[in-house]
Amino acid sequence: MLKNVASLLVFLFGVICGTSAQAKELPDFTDLVEKQGAAVVNISTTQIIQNTQVFPNIPEDDPFYEFFRRFAPQIPPGQSPREQESQSLGSGFIISSDGYIMTNAHVVDSADKITVRLTDKREFRAKVIGVDKRTDVAVLKIEATGLPKITAGDPNKLKVGEWVVAIGSPFGFDNSVTAGIVSAKGRSLPQDNFVPFIQTDVAINPGNSGGPLFNMNEEVVGINSQIYTRSGGSMGLSFAIPIDVAMQVSDQLRSSGKVTRGRIGVVIQELTRELAESFGLSKPNGALISSVEKNAPADKAGIEASDVILKFDGKPVNNSSDLPRMVAAVKPGTKVPVELWRKGESKKVTVEVGEMPAESGKLAHSGKKPSDDAAETIARLGIAVIELNAEQLQELQISGGLLVQDVKGSAARAAGLHQGDVLLSVGNVQIRSLAQFNELLKQVPNGRNVALLVRRGDNASYVAIKLDEK
Repeated sequence: MLKNVASLLVFLFGVICGTSAQAKELPDFTDLVEKQGAAVVNISTTQIIQNTQVFPNIPEDDPFYEFFRRFAPQIPPGQSPREQESQSLGSGFIISSDGYIMTNAHVVDSADKITVRLTDKREFRAKVIGVDKRTDVAVLKIEATGLPKITAGDPNKLKVGEWVVAIGSPFGFDNSVTAGIVSAKGRSLPQDNFVPFIQTDVAINPGNSGGPLFNMNEEVVGINSQIYTRSGGSMGLSFAIPIDVAMQVSDQLRSSGKVTRGRIGVVIQELTRELAESFGLSKPNGALISSVEKNAPADKAGIEASDVILKFDGKPVNNSSDLPRMVAAVKPGTKVPVELWRKGESKKVTVEVGEMPAESGKLAHSGKKPSDDAAETIARLGIAVIELNAEQLQELQISGGLLVQDVKGSAARAAGLHQGDVLLSVGNVQIRSLAQFNELLKQVPNGRNVALLVRRGDNASYVAIKLDEK
């Protein structure tokens, strides 16, 4: 009896362990690679550089390369510069069986010769159909037919934590396969306003750029484009362009050779919780307008600096990074409803979207000492300011403003104010004089945030500073 019970326990333990092992089994990528790997290509480019320096032939990754590039003697006048070839590698994938290939714009940028190598070792000279640097997408064409091609998936259905696979040529190693998970969606990166990047922890290295990112349904959901690294290699932070964004760009490049985007002529910034509070908003949702281009579509529609755009074309603007993508997707000439927040209440306007065109120095210190009138500003904001003189106003092409001469308070420093900044407005009220500025500050209760429009160089943006409670 005991023997039978023991045997039963051993059997049940084996079943449980087997089930557990199956549940924890990693996915098998072999079918995906076998079926889709042939649609991934290696791209090598050659650029002819006119070298005007007596420069030794050393590789770019050599520690002395930068030294010689900067300090090598120039070729004497009258002598012809030497031609030098610069080569680089990347990846791409076939999007149609008649030879159209998608890759990153930076892979083929400035290339004099582009060679595409397939997995069957055939090589083709590629022609650039079109390049869009704003999304980092390029379309190439090779003279071939009957080629294997990828199937585009829907990046909107991707879930964070889902398995994804990259195939490419890191460091020139053709058809290398790496896998990982989706780390985040809709990432915004500096200088990339038109792409809601897919973040993954897939190992991506130099040479992977332009290669496909697959989901487990064997569909391409993105183009591997960028990595965050301190070493030059993979650190588990890679970013892919969603394939739907890339396909929209590709369709325009193939039909006209260029990409047309909408614009309304505004400069926006992130709406922080402090700024939202200062404008009377309960949540920091929307895109804060820091400046409006004169006679641009937004200006003609009555949109003003300090407005917060809450909805564009009926779609909510949750973050400031959403707005450029929404506007860019609209066909120029289209009239679009816009819901915005101004002076504590919601307002609706209609803007006719314009077309985005194809792709200043620091203000001199006046030398004046802060006046006695500035004492109150120093006390409440922790900054010393003076009025701009006529010459400075003309230089900046503005009718009023205050020059920051010194930043004394911790709150002002934390907000990012610097000496030489120009204060243009409090909320949506333009600053005309120091006395008027102090009167505007008096209307804000102690301990509350005040929104200041600050100009630095050619750019202006709002900052929120908490007024001294003392």
